[in-house]
Amino acid sequence: MDFPQTLRAARRRRHLSQLDLALRAGTTQRHLSFMESGRSRPGRTMVVRLGESMELPLRERNELLTAAGYAPVYPRTPLDDPALTHVRAALGHILTGHLPYPAVVVDADHELVLANDAFGLLTEGVAGHLLRPPVNVLRLSLHPQGLAPRIVNLAQWARHILDRVPPGDLREELSGYVPHAEPGHDHVGFAVPVRLRSAHGELRLTTTITTFATALDVTVAELKLEAFLPADAATAAVLAGGSRAADHGDGPGTAHRPAVTRGTGSRR
Repeated sequence: MDFPQTLRAARRRRHLSQLDLALRAGTTQRHLSFMESGRSRPGRTMVVRLGESMELPLRERNELLTAAGYAPVYPRTPLDDPALTHVRAALGHILTGHLPYPAVVVDADHELVLANDAFGLLTEGVAGHLLRPPVNVLRLSLHPQGLAPRIVNLAQWARHILDRVPPGDLREELSGYVPHAEPGHDHVGFAVPVRLRSAHGELRLTTTITTFATALDVTVAELKLEAFLPADAATAAVLAGGSRAADHGDGPGTAHRPAVTRGTGSRR
């Protein structure tokens, strides 16, 4: 990998001038210019500082170090490794605490890692092959045999999902599942509710996404916890009713107990 090109590309993606980055990293514009032209080889500490100053994801910081000829600093531990027992336990507590509302944890590839019991309410009628690990939650949402037939506002929700996916094979696949629709005048790209048909009536749900902002492990830093919340009283009542039925073993939401379906770097 070419360090000058990698550094320059990362800086430009974040819309930083050489002067901006130099000030953040505690160096001079001249020194940064020399690094980007290949006239100066930075030390390991400087490369780490540049990655921090640009607020790069940990994976990209490791790539910057590798491009400069140094070993990666940030570990990438499989999620089922004993060292991350406390992380799995914390996520399990959060998912359980979010009941009776659905919540999932996904990795950097949008593949399901953990889910609480209420997740089963969302996946009613979904084809079995979409629920076999590794489960890609974006494919699960938009596939014709997934949630798509039950989503009332599919075009709007699909746009919300596609806005989160970088160009590549997955985005191309997902785009092929939904009809093209230009964003409406009220499209804001966040807080988009999904309107989902269910055996208990239409559910209106909004989502929040939580990350480990202070993580120093690539695996943990790339995890995202997506929690669904009722957007109206009727939905809240349905979800609460589903939870009570699940407690007696005769309702939705009992099929997906929190369990690791895929850890970064390993599967089980």
